[in-house]
Parts: sequence; structure tokens; C-alpha cells
Amino acid sequence: MLLTFMVAFVLSTRMSSVPPLGYFLNPFAGFWQNAETVASATAPHTLNLPTLHDSVTIVYDRYQVPHIFARNDHDLYVAQGYVTARDRLWQMDFQTRAAGGRLSEVLGELTLEYDRFQRKVGMVYGAERFLEATLADSLGRQVIEAYTEGVNAWISQLTPMNYPIEFKLLDYKPEPWEPLKTALMLKLMTANLTMGTDDLFMTRILQQYGKATVDSLFPAYPYFSDPIIPPHTPWNFRPVPIPAAPTQVAALGATYQFPHRPDPDNGSNNWAISGERSATGYPILANDPHLGLSLPSLWYQVQLHAPGVNVCGASLPGTPGVIIGFNDAIAWGVTNVDADVLDFYKIDFRDDDRLEYRYLDETTAQEWHPVTLREERIKVRNYGIIRDTVRYTHHGPLLYNDPAEPSFNPRFPAGLAMRWIAHEPSTELTTFYKLNRAQDYQAFTEALSYYMAPAQNFVYADRDNNIALWVNGRFPLKWKEQGKFILEGSDPKNDWQGWIPHAHNPHVKNPPRGFVSSGNQRSTDRTYPYYLTWEQAPYGRGARINEVLRQMHHATADSLRALQNDNLYWHARQALPRMLQGVRAQQLTEPQQQVYAQMRRWNYEYGPGQREPAVFEAWWEAFTEATWHDELGDTLMRYPMQTTTLFLMDSLPKASWFDDRTTPERETLDEILHQTFVASVDTLRSDLGPWDDDWQWATVKGTTIRHLMPPLTSFGRKDIRIGGGAGIVNATKKTHGPSWRMIVELGPQVKAWGVYPGGQSGNPGSPFYENMIDTWRDGHLNELIFLPSPEAAPADASVWQLNRNSP
Repeated sequence: MLLTFMVAFVLSTRMSSVPPLGYFLNPFAGFWQNAETVASATAPHTLNLPTLHDSVTIVYDRYQVPHIFARNDHDLYVAQGYVTARDRLWQMDFQTRAAGGRLSEVLGELTLEYDRFQRKVGMVYGAERFLEATLADSLGRQVIEAYTEGVNAWISQLTPMNYPIEFKLLDYKPEPWEPLKTALMLKLMTANLTMGTDDLFMTRILQQYGKATVDSLFPAYPYFSDPIIPPHTPWNFRPVPIPAAPTQVAALGATYQFPHRPDPDNGSNNWAISGERSATGYPILANDPHLGLSLPSLWYQVQLHAPGVNVCGASLPGTPGVIIGFNDAIAWGVTNVDADVLDFYKIDFRDDDRLEYRYLDETTAQEWHPVTLREERIKVRNYGIIRDTVRYTHHGPLLYNDPAEPSFNPRFPAGLAMRWIAHEPSTELTTFYKLNRAQDYQAFTEALSYYMAPAQNFVYADRDNNIALWVNGRFPLKWKEQGKFILEGSDPKNDWQGWIPHAHNPHVKNPPRGFVSSGNQRSTDRTYPYYLTWEQAPYGRGARINEVLRQMHHATADSLRALQNDNLYWHARQALPRMLQGVRAQQLTEPQQQVYAQMRRWNYEYGPGQREPAVFEAWWEAFTEATWHDELGDTLMRYPMQTTTLFLMDSLPKASWFDDRTTPERETLDEILHQTFVASVDTLRSDLGPWDDDWQWATVKGTTIRHLMPPLTSFGRKDIRIGGGAGIVNATKKTHGPSWRMIVELGPQVKAWGVYPGGQSGNPGSPFYENMIDTWRDGHLNELIFLPSPEAAPADASVWQLNRNSP
């Protein structure tokens, strides 16, 4: 009896961060209940929901994609919230906790510093301002409140037996959904795509090397360019006055690395070809956003049908509407602009109390201004409440740390305030509400006028044979390169001086070349009058897309699918011939000569079975390190873009940057190339063995789709055999890549295909959890079933009926 009691006690007790094992193993409510068969997942249902105004029909197709048919907007978004929560509730809960700095409530002290960072940068503050603006907008309020009702309708039906498995593993229960959570989900995407900043690095380099060196290594306009808006596109507007740049630059005694670095390859591809280039005589549009690969997947497929709307595509779990998709008249897709919308300001305080800061307000002649104090209360599981006080200036939150404070973190910048687009009130839900219903180009552009962040390149096509692309978002009106370095916070000239008018955002409609495209490269040529950013993605991926599109005639959806899976690396094609010239082949060992000979025959493709990509990646990395580490290897600096290094190789091979300053000799470009080739090959042979299948790119790269909780490795997929890589159209890296591929043929009858690396269900015990990964890996697409009515459902579909409760 004592032993039984002890076992029962242990199984029912939480041990530190380990949840009670007994709850997890309980045969009536534990993980066994999360097992799901195809039959159980696709069985028809009839349910009563008190929040509905009328009945709703939901058709689930063979991929478990819901096609929602409602009689009014309210019920449409109630149903979307309901079915999304049914499939992705834990994901929605976890990601919004992460956005709002609340992971410690579940995970304890392990995530305390992460939560502190989220609070210090104002994620909740920004979500609150978004929500305030959204609720003040009649469309936004209707959509977000109805969606919230739907999510909560699902949560209210749950019992511990059918909680998603992650709730059981982590020993906590779902809480009611709130509109603020939807706001946080959108702010999380904004953070992923706009929180990258090099202000601190660039300031350090400026202080050490001066402006001339910065301009040569980090130019305001890249050495190679194939801009998104075709060169010489006329700007049909009169620019508003550009602010004058001040002469004073902030002087910092020390700088600290900003502790958030989004993946530098967060980006995407999109393009649309005109009917003149297609086999159908109508436009075809393609889009594949590149983000972190995870299970559950980032996206959730859905069709939404109600009076005035019939739209299909990818939604974000936790957010109403379709984000990327099509209706019967138009299609659209997005890529990241990477606009400079996060600036840091050096703040000087009046005294050690840090309650007043210096700002020379010329209007009021006031010099000292009070900060606003915001208390952040972080609940830590098994510990209690941690309180942080965040100071806000008119620029934004202050990332200041005092060693005497409990929340001191030396990784944070000291005495810097951040102005960030995510803190501005905005109404993106109105954009997607209108975009989902748009029937022509005018309605499309009107919808975009409500959009603020994250700035996106919206590609467009319609059945009237129009194609277009807008570099779209709300862009601050700045002087050239404003925010490239830390700004002096006391000078009003460093403030954002208003906004670029929406009609002045770069855009093009029906260009003569017959296509529009973007690969996150430079937005415009030098004639565009406004400053958007000083650095965007290297142009090689965009250049490769344009190279292929220029050759397309009588193209089909399959032509565009092949381009989405293109594995040619433009950068390798440009760099490798010059790199090989520096290798002294006669001095190589036999194994080194074998690799050298293979590299000379390489076709620059990053296919899964090719071995040369492993060599080029290792060699370029070693060469880059040898070139820049001795001058820019400080952790508070950064290296130039690969196109700058390529420019120096081609145009300035005698540049002093190629010399290793740590040695008495003066090395040349060719010497560095030879040394790094030999070192790279020897390292690869040591790590991988002789030149054989272990060198294959798919093996070396090891693409993995991880669960959102990385320790749960069994809930992910490892070593997926796929090609591609950073800077390639097929931008699949180890844990990052095309998160959704979509192709839409416009015309009298729209046709579409798409896939993402995962499945509709967030339940690892479901057959629909990862069932689309192999299709995605092989470069194929599923037909996106687009129904005009429930009666048109395919024979293998299942039907759910949601009814309003009887009075």
C-alpha cells in the first residue's frame, strides 16, 4: 500500500519543470486520446453554436482543408475561428504567448529573459495600439470579435481528455481567446520581418573606419542591381519635400549587440506573367514566402464563402481572413520589403533617476521631457511575479539597463530608445477584409491603402489581364540613410518626419516586359525620390527569377512550378570562375585535385544529390572569413554583403581587405583563394571522408522541420532530402525555406495549386499533421479546390453543419 501511494504521489506531482507523468499517461485523458484515424478526422458532424446568427456549412476536402459557407460575415469569421482552433489551438496559444512575453507562465525561468525582451521592445504595447485602431474601425471590429467568438466556442467544448497533446505535455490548460491575441499574432509576424537592424554594428564600424569606408563597403545603393520595379519606370507623382539631414551623429562610448537577429533569409519569391507570355492567354501568379519551417505549419489553408466574398488560400492561425490567396477575379502574393522601419536613438537623462530625457523641442522651447513608466508583470511558473519597469520616450521604449536593477541584462543596448513601425496604430485586418473581396485593380489598391506593416511586395493578377506589383506599407519620411547609424535622440531633425503618401509607394502595372517579380532585392532604381532602406537582399535570387521569366513564352502553371523549384545559384555562377583562377592546381594533393576538377565541371546547381554545393559553401565561407575577420570580426561589427565581396574580387583584386593583417606578409586575393580552397577541402575530407555520397548536398544540409518546441524532436521531421539553399530560388535551408507555395491561373475559370511543408492538423497523432511534406519536398503542388457552393463538393469530402442554437 505504501509503494502504491508513493507511485501515485510521484505520478501526480510536478517535479520542477517536468509535468506530472500520471496525467500524461492517464488512459482516459492522457496522450492516448490524441490518436486520430482518417475515419475519425473526416467523419461528418452536426453541431450547435450559440454565437451563430444562421447556419453554416463546412466542407472538408481530402486534405482536410475547410471550405466555409456562411450566410453573413459574422458567421463566416465565427466559423473560421472555430475550425482553426479545432486544428491549431495549441499553436495559436503558444505563439501569442511568445509574442506577448508570457512563455514563463508555462515554461518557468527557462524563458524569463526571452519574455523580458518581448516586453522591453513593446510587443504588447504595439498590439494594444493595433487593437485600439482595429476596434475603432467598424470592419476590423466585426471581423476580430467574430473570430474571437469562434475560437472560444471551440475552447468551451474542450475537456482535459481532448486537450491538444502539448497542453498535456506542458501541464497547462487553454485559456479564453481575446482580440489582443490576434493582435499579438500579427505583431509576431511584424517582428519576424522588420526587427532586423544593423544600426549598432554600423555605428561601431563608422566610429572605427570613418564614413568613406562605410560608403564603399556598405553602399546606399548596391554594386549589382536588378530592381523590383523595372528601371526607368516613371513616377507619376510630385514628391513631397524630403527632410534635411542634420550634421550631428550620435557619439557612443560603447555599443551592445541587439539581442534579436531574425533569419537574414526571411524573404520570399513572387511573380506574375501577363497573358501574352502564358499558354492560356491570361495571367499566372506565383508566390512562395520563405520563413522558418515548423510543425505545426505556419500557414493554414481555408476557403471563405459568404455574400460578397469567395476567397481561398493561406491564413495565419489566430488571424481572420486569407493572407495569401485568390478569389474568382484576382490573385495576390507577398514578399518582404525589408524597409528600414526600426531606428535607435541615443537618450541623455537629466539625472540618475532617468525620469526626464533631453529633447530640444523647438516649438515649445522645452529641453527636458518626462518619460512614461509602464510596469510589465511577468508571471513565472513555480516562482512568482517578476516586475520590470520600461521607460517610454516619444521615440518609443527605452532599452536601458542598470546593473543595480534585477532585470539587468548586459546584452541589451544601453540608453537607447527604439522607434519601430510595430508600435504604430494600424488596421491590417481591414486590408485583408477588402482584399479578399476585391474584384479589380482599383479595389486591390484601395485595400492596400489600409496596410502598414510588415511592408510587403504585393504581386497582383486579375482575369481582366492585368498584372501589377506594389512595394507596399507605411514608410516613414526620412532623409537619405536616416537610421543607418544610431541617431542623436535630442535632435528633432532625427525624428520621423511624417509618412510617404501611399500613392507614392513604388508600383508598376502591366510593364512592357510582360511580367512583374520580386525576390527581396532592391525596390527601385536610383530615380525613386524617397528613402526606404539602405540594404536589401542580394539581387541574385531576383536576377535568376527575371532571367528565367524573360525566356518564358506559352508558359503554364507547371512552368512556374519548375521555377519555384529552380536550384541554380546565381552567386556561385558569378563567383566560382574567379575563385578557381586563384587555385594553384599543380600544388594540390591528389584528393584536392579530384575536388578541383569536379568544381570546374559543376553546373552551379544545388540539387539534393550533388556534391559540389558542399564544397562551394565551405569555400565561400572560409574565403569570406579570411577576407573580413581581421578587420570586421569584432562581435559588434558585421561583414559586407556577398555582392560587395564579389565586386572587390572582380574590380579591385588588389584591395587591402584581402590582406591578412595578423601576418607580417601581404597576402593577395589569389593567395587567400588558394589557401581557403585547400583548407576547405581538407576539412570536408576530415568531416565527411572521401569524395562519395556523404558529400551530397541534401545530406550535408540536413533540412529539418522542427516542432515549435524544439526539444520535441519526435514531433518533427529530420533530414528531408531536398536541394536548394540561401540565395537560390528554391530557398530551402536547414530549418528555413518556402513555407507555402502557390500558383494561380487567372481566367474565366480560376485554377490554383499550392502546398506547404506540413498538414492542416496541429495534432502529431493525426494523419493530417505532416501529410503534405513529401509533396512539398518533391516539388509538387496539390490542387486548391475552389468550390462555388457546398453542393459542388467532391465525393470524398466530409460535411460539417453548424447550426444556431434554438431559442
